[in-house]
Amino acid sequence: MSQISLNGKWILTSPAHSHLAIPMTVPGDNYHALYQAGVITNPYMGTNENEVQWVRECDWHLSQEFSLSPQEMSAASLILNLSRIDTLANVFINNELVLSSTNQFQRHRIDIKPFVKPGDNTISVHFSRVDEEALSRAKKLPMPIPWAVGNNQLPHMNLIRKTQCHSGWDWGICLMVSGIYDPIYIEVVKKVELNSIETAQIWYQGAVDLTVNVKHECVAGQAITVNFNDEIHTLISHESGETSTIFHIENPELWWPSGYGEQPLYSLTVELDEQTITKRIGLRQLELNNKSDDIGSAMEFVINGFPINSKGANWIPMDAMPSLESESRYRELLTSAKDANMNMIRVWGGGQYESDLFYDLCDELGLMVWQDMMFACSLYPSTDTFLKDVEPEIRQQIQRLKDHPSIVLWCGDNEVIGAIGWYDESKNNKTTYTVNYDRLNRNIAQWIAEEDPSRRFWTSSPCNGDMDFGDAWHNDNRGDMHFWDVWHSGKSFDAYQDIKPRFCSEFGFQSWPSFSEVKTFVPEEDWNVTSPTFEEHQKNGRGNSIITEMFTRYFRFPSSFEQMLYLSQVQQAIAIKTGCEYWRAISPICRGMLYWQLNDNWPVSSWSSIEYSGRWKQLHYHAKRFFASTYVPFEETESELRIRAVNDRRTESHIDGTVYWMDFNGELLGKWAVNYTIEEDGNDVIWSLSKEKFQVSEHNSFFFIEIEVNGESVQNTWFATPKLKQLTMKKAKINLIQSGTMLTLQSDNPAFFVHLEHDGKGRFNDSSFTLLPEKPVTIEYLGDDIETLKNTLRVYDLSNSY
Repeated sequence: MSQISLNGKWILTSPAHSHLAIPMTVPGDNYHALYQAGVITNPYMGTNENEVQWVRECDWHLSQEFSLSPQEMSAASLILNLSRIDTLANVFINNELVLSSTNQFQRHRIDIKPFVKPGDNTISVHFSRVDEEALSRAKKLPMPIPWAVGNNQLPHMNLIRKTQCHSGWDWGICLMVSGIYDPIYIEVVKKVELNSIETAQIWYQGAVDLTVNVKHECVAGQAITVNFNDEIHTLISHESGETSTIFHIENPELWWPSGYGEQPLYSLTVELDEQTITKRIGLRQLELNNKSDDIGSAMEFVINGFPINSKGANWIPMDAMPSLESESRYRELLTSAKDANMNMIRVWGGGQYESDLFYDLCDELGLMVWQDMMFACSLYPSTDTFLKDVEPEIRQQIQRLKDHPSIVLWCGDNEVIGAIGWYDESKNNKTTYTVNYDRLNRNIAQWIAEEDPSRRFWTSSPCNGDMDFGDAWHNDNRGDMHFWDVWHSGKSFDAYQDIKPRFCSEFGFQSWPSFSEVKTFVPEEDWNVTSPTFEEHQKNGRGNSIITEMFTRYFRFPSSFEQMLYLSQVQQAIAIKTGCEYWRAISPICRGMLYWQLNDNWPVSSWSSIEYSGRWKQLHYHAKRFFASTYVPFEETESELRIRAVNDRRTESHIDGTVYWMDFNGELLGKWAVNYTIEEDGNDVIWSLSKEKFQVSEHNSFFFIEIEVNGESVQNTWFATPKLKQLTMKKAKINLIQSGTMLTLQSDNPAFFVHLEHDGKGRFNDSSFTLLPEKPVTIEYLGDDIETLKNTLRVYDLSNSY
């Protein structure tokens, strides 16, 4: 297919600042262009966020010249492809209006041939202020529609179809970016336009029929070539604009989530009139099991007939400046998710429908995707005008994404049902606002069902099931649950053990960034958690107070700013581990846990397990263990301490390991060998000890298990009390020997949450682990910045944090 790329250098100007004319790279955004040109300071540094807010108070124009040859002008049509154009944008070709876009999430294909000429042409995009349009729309509504107060810094962003967190969130900077975030190009169509292709799978015993439907211009008699896995079908286009064929595959190679099998992807190529569309197709069966049971009803994804324990995290947009999205960063973040034994990512509804690259990588890595529609934490209109703006968005996004095997669920929104009870207007007139919600949600459900009947539509996250508007924050017997009682309500970590969710799709606990991360955005004079810079990078109003108050509950207070950062990440890891470990131990009651959140979109104090730089927090290292396919959670009953083996695999797993009982002087009080074979999808007690045999109340000992299973090592530690400040830990003296990328650590006393950190790129194959005396541990550095590793490596542990 002949394409004319319009990517690359454009010129950014503003009518309000006539002296400005700076280069801007497309795909990209205006804030990043202004920063690159030296017009604004780095918004992420210090307190600079406040200094760059003038940018959103201006209209911005983008322009570029392009050339067309006489041969290109002879084509039947010239299709301009535009997507992720943000947001209120008029597009002009040679000063003639060809598109007025009001929705960042819509995709546009416009024949611009009537507007162009041979030789030089001009394309320009005029972006209007979003805040003024939002206020104007609010004044025209038949009733007030509450917006996300406390998250958004600008009112009424819920009335604009734009990434909701661009105007701030309780982890996010307020940058009201404008720009074009996907490649922009012109398709040269000689005779017949090829629009899109879509597939459907019909399964039989041991075989599948793959239907390929080609959508094209309504022209009959044109040759279409469809190549699936080197089997070629030649079709003749139908005048209806849709032409189909079926491929029969015996004994297909099945696509599995990570940890359950491989992710084979079949190639599909369609050609029509020198235009080509390619896709990679994963063959798999999908079911969402919501059957009633003795507890309530299940919430279980079933792939290829096998029940899946969904483990992962929530995804927010990669960067507050979309110019900084890149293939390498997408791959790094999603590979880090897989490397931590995750198999599901939830694309959160306050962000964006992600780039094609994101979903391609999820297909490749075996990461299932729970896909929210882009509505979050506020109410939304259901007027005819709003519905007309949203319908093309929903239909286009489902059409774009539905061939990805990784996507397992379409979800209507994030917490919008719950938001009805948050705002005075809706609390005082609940019926009216519930009807308003229902009208919008039913339309979304209908549009999705018409575009993709192969997947379930889930009303909202959280919710108790189809058309159930109950309290999914506190009802744990059905549906998916958001559990925020530990963070927002100040309950103790063991509150995670008071519930038995069928699927917990949000729960989280904040930490501060690591010392290495802090150095990248905080000047040294502000190395204090209550400094102006640090507080500017804490968007949750009570965040620093909650972290600090939890210190006083569980730990001895840290001795320095650096140790406060370290301890906050220990605390975060313990919180999330407490929930995940317990919920895995009750499998199959609980079949899913997605903590909040995987990533950051700027350097900030937040709930993430991966920092903005890509550095793993301690939580992410712990997730690698507690999400392991075969894991060994401790379980305490009234009479005994137990260790369970939980096996998520489709095959049995053999466990070899050792349980240690040790005091804090390093004296071995007991030692047991563990040798056990656990069945597929199994959950068994593999070791137990009566409490009569050890004195829990004396708090002078701990238990530790280390196992080898399927070639991997997994460890876990149990303390008699979660209040680690009460334990009689001895100061550990840790000796480190470095040889290239290998680091060997040895301690004289038991050392806990032994964490390695350095100021360069790269991570370790393990960190934040327990180190027993006389039992050296060798860790591998995964990176190539050996010199920075050597010069900045720091080793932390709990006993030396105070």
